[in-house]
Amino acid sequence: MSNTIHTIDYGNLMHKAMRGLILEVLTDVCAKGLPGNHHFFITFDTMHPDVEIADWLSDRYPGEMTVVIQHQYESLKVTDHGFSITLSFGDKPEPLYVPYDAIKTFVDPSVEFGLRFEAQDDEDGETPEAPMDVMAEPEKDAPKKDADIVSLDQFRK
Repeated sequence: MSNTIHTIDYGNLMHKAMRGLILEVLTDVCAKGLPGNHHFFITFDTMHPDVEIADWLSDRYPGEMTVVIQHQYESLKVTDHGFSITLSFGDKPEPLYVPYDAIKTFVDPSVEFGLRFEAQDDEDGETPEAPMDVMAEPEKDAPKKDADIVSLDQFRK
């Protein structure tokens, strides 16, 4: 009998579910285009081994980069592992490939929705698990400002 304690890894399960949500949203946008005022700010780890961006972009954005998918994008392709897209940087089109597990934040400010992926445990368990956050609308009495990022713990009863 093994001495290993079996636990349910809710953090990684939530991240997998939220990456599935991003896949579904991008698949819909790929098929039908962006509806209404929807647009996305996607921040990703430029040092992730499977990210494919031009050398000048990785030099300019070491560590992380945020792209906006709104009016000017081309060649959006979505797979089970990531998405590719061509975006303009100073009127110069650049192809990008971003695997879902390189995404740090996914935000749709038109509806004040967002996901933030925190560092996950590796196989050795060296990195402590941090909760995944979602964005929620500010309270009605609060002054209007950018979307707040709040912990899922706030919604537990």
